Amino acid sequence: MFVLAGRYFEKRSKRRAGAALRALLELGAKDVTVIRDGHQHRIPIGELAIDDEFNVRPGEKIASDGVVVSGTSAVDASMVTGESMPVQVAPADTVTGGTVNAGGHLRVRATRVGADTQLAQMAAMVERAQTGKAHAQRLADRISSVFVPVVIAVAIAVLGAWIGAGYPLQAAFTAAVAVLIIACPCALGLATPTALLVGTGRGAQLGIVIKGPEVLESTRTVDTVVLDRTGTVTTGQMTLVQVTTAPSTTREDVLALAGAVENASEHPVAAAIAAGAAAEVGPLDEVDDFRNFEGRGVRGLVQGRVVTVGRPTLLAEHGIAVDDPHLNEAQTAAEEAGQTAVLVAWDGRAHAVLAVADAIKPTSAHAIARLAALGMTPILLTGDNQTVADAVAAEVGIDTVIANVLPADKAAVITDLQSDGKVVAMIGDGVNDAAALAHADLGLAMGTGTDAAMHAADITLVRGDLNAAADAIALARTTLKTIKMNLFWAFAYNVAAIPLAALGLLNPMLAGAAMALSSVFVVSNSLRLRAFTSPPHSSSTVPPTNPSTYTPKGYKVAA
Repeated sequence: MFVLAGRYFEKRSKRRAGAALRALLELGAKDVTVIRDGHQHRIPIGELAIDDEFNVRPGEKIASDGVVVSGTSAVDASMVTGESMPVQVAPADTVTGGTVNAGGHLRVRATRVGADTQLAQMAAMVERAQTGKAHAQRLADRISSVFVPVVIAVAIAVLGAWIGAGYPLQAAFTAAVAVLIIACPCALGLATPTALLVGTGRGAQLGIVIKGPEVLESTRTVDTVVLDRTGTVTTGQMTLVQVTTAPSTTREDVLALAGAVENASEHPVAAAIAAGAAAEVGPLDEVDDFRNFEGRGVRGLVQGRVVTVGRPTLLAEHGIAVDDPHLNEAQTAAEEAGQTAVLVAWDGRAHAVLAVADAIKPTSAHAIARLAALGMTPILLTGDNQTVADAVAAEVGIDTVIANVLPADKAAVITDLQSDGKVVAMIGDGVNDAAALAHADLGLAMGTGTDAAMHAADITLVRGDLNAAADAIALARTTLKTIKMNLFWAFAYNVAAIPLAALGLLNPMLAGAAMALSSVFVVSNSLRLRAFTSPPHSSSTVPPTNPSTYTPKGYKVAA
């Protein structure tokens, strides 16, 4: 009865442990409204093909990965990415299958279907991680292969000792059977798989996909974390970050005029200025007599004024002097910070300086502080020039900077760090990071990046927040700690209980109850991982706890 009760609680706990994976597998849509021959057809999801266009009504799940063709809406991606805030999407934006359309009507063109979707790949990786064996489990298996024959030999020896001492045969068999029952290595067999099951499942809920159980051991020893800049620490998109105006000009006038002219250009810097202006002053005016000066700027007629936006050389070509010390200082400050400085002029005078840069993600500084608090030295690895790299590093709290690195040389930097005795984690998102991710002891790919990076990495961070990297390391280490706790309990229980059974202090019924209880304890201890949460994000830094002070030889340390 005790054994059956223990089995019941054990099975119940294991079902709860696998709930995250089951939820992930069941997250996808079951059918979809596809547009074919100009008509709508409701079909099973398995019949959806690449390049099919389908409608997504408010409250409906998006059937597959795709690109929005028409419509705008807010998409709830919490189950896939772990982010609670809905994401606004518009035409040309990408969407992920399994997320929920929380707002308007969308038409989406399918780009990946079936097993190729991000959701299916996440589920497959989680399943592989849960069914694989970590190093600790392989060690437990080897110990069990010796432990079981030893226990049988001990039981036979106990039987012989009791009979030899003149005790009744029933008492001798009772003691021997109690030894066999109490030593049953059920808890030993459950110690690792249940922790893996819960830990990787919880990771999937938080937008962290761990490829395999061996990754857990890697996180324990990592002491250096190398971060790519673009798309990892920064957003990867040019953004208008600063507007400095002359005393006689208002910010609204500058943005309205400069935004209108730049809106006619396709240059990334122009697009950033136009987007920033439109967000602040509303719809932009049409521009007449627009001219583009390759690599120098643009010029056009807006609101009856000839507006020039570009580099100082373009203004000089048109006889416009920049004689305001306030604007000169702003231009110098922007360039020293690694930003692109653009001048705005009309009526023969410069009226403003616009600073454009690849904006740093709001959570990057907090995330890097958390990585340092986990005992890792952060290093910024980028192909940018030293000025830009130093400015970014100083803002997010990174001391060691490796700049001017070609994409092909990033893997060599990882190898150099490893040859110096460092255990290196690499966080990146681009094709140029794939080789470095593969060479690192632990590779973490941003899920907002390229497929090549995600395939090369050990851990995929589905959401584009660097805090997910700190969450992944913390969760993996917590899972490994739980596994060790489970194994210790299983071994300690057997070592302590076998002598009691051999001395006749435990009858088989009590031994069965104790054996079942140990299994329930191990599974219940693993279930505690379901409560793992990411700490609240903050712009303030977290004081590091015993971070490494290692500096790679030949690399620059930011002031």
